[in-house]
Amino acid sequence: MLTRRLHRLSGLVRFSSAQAAFREGISKELKDIEAAGTFKRERVIVGRQGINIKVENQPKTLLNFCANNYLGLSSNSEVIAGGKAALDSHGAGLSSVRFICGTQDIHRQLEKKIAKFHGRDDAILYAACFDANAGIFEVLLSPDDAVISDELNHASIIDGVRLCKAQRHRFKHMDMNDLEAKLKETQKCRRRLIATDGVFSMDGDVAPLKEICDLADKYNALVFIDECHSTGFFGKTGRGTEEYLGISGRVDLINSTLGKALGGSMGGYTTGPQQVIDLLRQKSRPYLFSNALAPAVVGSSLAVMDMLLKSSERAESLLAKVKRFRTGMNKNGFNVVGSSEHPICPVMLGDARLASKFADEMLSEGIYVIGFSYPVVPVGKARIRVQISAAHSNEDIDRAIHAFEKIGKKLKVI
Repeated sequence: MLTRRLHRLSGLVRFSSAQAAFREGISKELKDIEAAGTFKRERVIVGRQGINIKVENQPKTLLNFCANNYLGLSSNSEVIAGGKAALDSHGAGLSSVRFICGTQDIHRQLEKKIAKFHGRDDAILYAACFDANAGIFEVLLSPDDAVISDELNHASIIDGVRLCKAQRHRFKHMDMNDLEAKLKETQKCRRRLIATDGVFSMDGDVAPLKEICDLADKYNALVFIDECHSTGFFGKTGRGTEEYLGISGRVDLINSTLGKALGGSMGGYTTGPQQVIDLLRQKSRPYLFSNALAPAVVGSSLAVMDMLLKSSERAESLLAKVKRFRTGMNKNGFNVVGSSEHPICPVMLGDARLASKFADEMLSEGIYVIGFSYPVVPVGKARIRVQISAAHSNEDIDRAIHAFEKIGKKLKVI
């Protein structure tokens, strides 16, 4: 036991041989990540999230093109007022989980408005959509069941699937022939659930939900989608991928977030049939064993939901700005992948070091973007993921395009 303790000698801490070896191993791993050009350094924003931000150690204000602030509501005055009012009326936090003494009237109000927005029976709140994804598969699926998941699904879906005891199958990304083959393989299972992102966050490509739902109907399966990069802004009125593809109501289960377009704070949810929501309240571990969502978060989210239920103006304005950016970038010779109408605009560069250097050079032009590389994206698929917001002006977008053109020529990308 003595070798496992920390000893203080002459004011210094001495580590056991095991602890020293552990630290040395971790240090080597960090050096390897840095050598590969994939080390992620966090830039510190001084002040609020928004279109114009101040970043620590940067002399000038920057135009922000890499936040999930799709509707520009992160620092909206009505949203902030909603959070402040809930803080005053309902306190800082519940100090408890929901079923003990952690549910307030505003939690249920928000859940009902989320369900109304999506056209579902009810909703259940979580601390994050990561928790919602971690809490759903284990509850609904047994060893007699199967889950069939797109191979490029978000990490939270992958981790949630790992927690359940069902048969686990992956189908090739958006490949309906492979999905159908997996459905045929699993026909003897009691229950089968197809799981997919609505919009995939790294490439901005849209799942072929109509075809997925058609296959689900054909083979008596259920469909689950993660709408984190769709809710509030994608589709004519911001109802997400279903609305965008003209199949509203066909998906069985929807998970999404309050931490992106819907105010940008935190929190996630599941919405769907009443029986499913009721069962999740009884058995979903992240819900049962995590503190209730803070009142200020709920208050700001209620303000957002009221806005979205009243008007889809912000969602409608976003589409024109997305098209403006993509048109300008394609004209300059950049390879921008993903859906032509989605605000995730991945500018493909390939090399991890190049993506990192490109992002750093953009700072000098007053544009804040981040280079994405392995393990966030596959090796050789490094990119700068630009994200357009309804709060960007046309002048903001034109300035970003010009900066990309200037740095692209400087680094011989175009």
